[in-house]
Amino acid sequence: MQVGGAGDGSAVGHAGCGAGANRAEPRPWEGFNRAVFQFNDTIDRYALKPAAQGYRFVMPDLAEQGVSNFFDNLGDLGVLANNLLQLKLHDAASDTARITMNTIFGLGGVFDLATPFGLEKHNEDFGQTLGYWGVASGNYLVLPLFGPSTVRDGIGLIPDSYLDPVGEVDHIPTRNSLYGLRLVDTRAGLLKAEEIISGDRYLFIRDAYLQRREYLINDGRVDSQFDADDF
Repeated sequence: MQVGGAGDGSAVGHAGCGAGANRAEPRPWEGFNRAVFQFNDTIDRYALKPAAQGYRFVMPDLAEQGVSNFFDNLGDLGVLANNLLQLKLHDAASDTARITMNTIFGLGGVFDLATPFGLEKHNEDFGQTLGYWGVASGNYLVLPLFGPSTVRDGIGLIPDSYLDPVGEVDHIPTRNSLYGLRLVDTRAGLLKAEEIISGDRYLFIRDAYLQRREYLINDGRVDSQFDADDF
């Protein structure tokens, strides 16, 4: 199991969504991607997954949920920016209300008070913004440490990094601790989802990621159908 990339980790749970065009993976790319996938998978198997399992074992469910809520609230700043870039003003207004409510009344986002009030959490990033404005995804690409991506989504990671409040923390040990905690918390959230992976792990994760990205970029409207021959 690998985490990271422009899509969220819930891609594994959305393998039934439709897939779109612009995703052919030429053989030279597949050879490179599989090598990087194996590298990432080794790190995950011997370091990240055991850390996530230990984290889940020692953390009370309420505390674990609070950590996830905290990082989700920080991530909503990037979501807000990308909704503005996509001219989704209604969603941007909702994002603003979510951030305000959860930050002020939810103790910095530890408690998600916005969702019960009907302020839906959105999922937007710069890769989706580029897709919204018609930029093709390009070929599937597995990035070292970051995991599944595409050429477009990989480029989108750069501006997204400037929208990450964690990167603005001046105290380096604190900043690195936050990065590490977020990574482990994200991986812990995928422990259950990875149980559905079957067959060729590389192909399963690739297809799930691409289908999930198609779903997100089209805001849940998927017109085309998945065709394994596209790969």
